[in-house]
Amino acid sequence: MAITKAKLFKPSQKRSAELMKALAHPARIAIIELLAERETCICGDITDALPLAQSTVSQHLKALKRAGVIKGEIDGVRTCYCLDEKGIAEMEELLTPLLTNLKTATQENCC
Repeated sequence: MAITKAKLFKPSQKRSAELMKALAHPARIAIIELLAERETCICGDITDALPLAQSTVSQHLKALKRAGVIKGEIDGVRTCYCLDEKGIAEMEELLTPLLTNLKTATQENCC
C-alpha cells in the first residue's frame, strides 16, 4: 500500500512549515517586529518604516496574513494591520516544542 503525500507528514509538521515559510524573509520579520513594538494596528506607517517599495511590503503583508500571523482590517481606503493573537499563540504552541526538542538533541548528541 502506497503512502500518499497527504498522509506522509503530520498536520502539525505541515502547519509548522507553513508558519516558518511565512517568516522566512527578513522583511517579514521586520514587519512583525514593527507590529509588536507599536502594540497597535498600523495603517500606512509600515511602508514608511521599511526601505522597501509599497508593492513589496504589500506582498509580504499578504503572505503573513495568509499564514495567519497578522490580520488586517479595512479602514476606508486603507487596511490596518496588527498581529493575530490566535496565529501567534498557534506559532508558539507548534514551534516551542520543536525548538525545545532540537535544543535537547544538540546538547545530548553533539559531535
